[in-house]
Amino acid sequence: MEAKLRELKTLLAEVNDLESAGAVLQWDQETYMPTGGAPARGRQMATLARLAHEKFTSPIIGKLLDQLRRHEESLPADSDDASLIRVTRRDYERAVKVPAEFVGKLSEHTAATYQAWTQARPANDFAAVRPLLEQTLDLRRQLADFFPGYEHIADPLIDYADFGMTAQTIRQVFGELRQELVPLVQSITAQPVADDACLRQHFPEQEQLAFGATVIKRFGYDFERGRQDKTHHPFMTKFSLGDVRITTRCREDDLGEALFSTLHEAGHALYEQGIRADFEATPLAGGTSSGVHESQSRTWENLVGRSRGFWEFFYPKLQVAFPEQLQRVSLDSFYRAINRVQRSLIRTDADEVTYNLHVMIRFDLELQLLEGQLAVKDLPAAWHARYQSDLGLCAPDDRDGVLQDVHWYGGVIGGNFQCYTLGNILSAQFYESATNARPEIEAEISAGKFEALHDWLKENIYQHGRKFTAAELVQQATGQAMTIAPYVRYLRRKYGELYRF
Repeated sequence: MEAKLRELKTLLAEVNDLESAGAVLQWDQETYMPTGGAPARGRQMATLARLAHEKFTSPIIGKLLDQLRRHEESLPADSDDASLIRVTRRDYERAVKVPAEFVGKLSEHTAATYQAWTQARPANDFAAVRPLLEQTLDLRRQLADFFPGYEHIADPLIDYADFGMTAQTIRQVFGELRQELVPLVQSITAQPVADDACLRQHFPEQEQLAFGATVIKRFGYDFERGRQDKTHHPFMTKFSLGDVRITTRCREDDLGEALFSTLHEAGHALYEQGIRADFEATPLAGGTSSGVHESQSRTWENLVGRSRGFWEFFYPKLQVAFPEQLQRVSLDSFYRAINRVQRSLIRTDADEVTYNLHVMIRFDLELQLLEGQLAVKDLPAAWHARYQSDLGLCAPDDRDGVLQDVHWYGGVIGGNFQCYTLGNILSAQFYESATNARPEIEAEISAGKFEALHDWLKENIYQHGRKFTAAELVQQATGQAMTIAPYVRYLRRKYGELYRF
């Protein structure tokens, strides 16, 4: 059995190498690639995706998994070997249902659509990407149909990102959260809007990036195993556990753009850098779900990076970096500015209180697309109608409407947006458990130290990779299943103090 397990790991490493090479090409496309490289890049990425899929779904791996079943059953369920066999089998049984040719086709289409979006959004030209988006919708429906027997067409797509969740369970969670959020938003927005003019001055790009890098180094992001670059839509990517990269985008008239996207993506990267090194090049070497992954980016961006304690330490340093802009701005004014609550059009700029309403709009719209209740041609109008009804706003154009997020133009309709709200919920649940276990965490944050929090996260979340499902990990780390209660407590406490209600 040991020899067969070594053979399985060797084959899995080859699959991982192909997937990592594809990730390098995608990272390059989204950072440095000249536009003329787009047609060939799509073909190259499709070839690698197809080869990786063919190798992973080969009968050899299937046979090894069958031969290792008895070995798996003889081991404790939480042992490394049993977990590797179990997780690989789960991935294999899903992958063999999807033809390799389809995987290549979807990858090539995704590359082409992304490239078209980078030009269509600044040009406010939805018509240019509409045919591609219609093809994306058709491909995602085809992908779902490789898994017959689903209750909702989005369920197999959600399962890729958040294993064990369904459209129905997410709708239930969203419904419960919405009941708490709507009156909270109404209470806050009935008051005068906080002044954030101090964030809208001229902040030179290089100084912004340097300050952000200083912060995430203190968080624990290892630049010897990572780097940061600029892109259209910030993301984190991993080529190995020793090469975990982040990206950001910068506006010189908005201090928060680069800073908080840097903290956000660093949260993702800390997770990947914290996975046990001996999981390298196996299916265990990754985050257990999109929701759990997003919980880490939201923890470092919001629960830490927008906290009062954090800025008690870092604000004097920010004033030194930008003396002309901030020397006359008090900490209280700055803190209120970065936590300003206001109904807005752009998801990535939204505050903590209204953010999830943006996610719910997208989740509902993509379910309607998949169900056939909404046609792509009618998507811009449906978008504007939902923003008007849910947030009382209407975007002046499609650039800040249906074109604002990359996800649908990155080949993903269905199965992705729910992770942002699940991540918000879990960030508060994990953080509450961490501070209960290590009460010194908040005092350390006020002193610019993050070891206690980082160590708790590594011990309880990061190191395990994909050994446990999200549900199992949440139960182990917090002692209960996922619940919105800690998140609601966090929002009420923080914004109750800020807005005195």
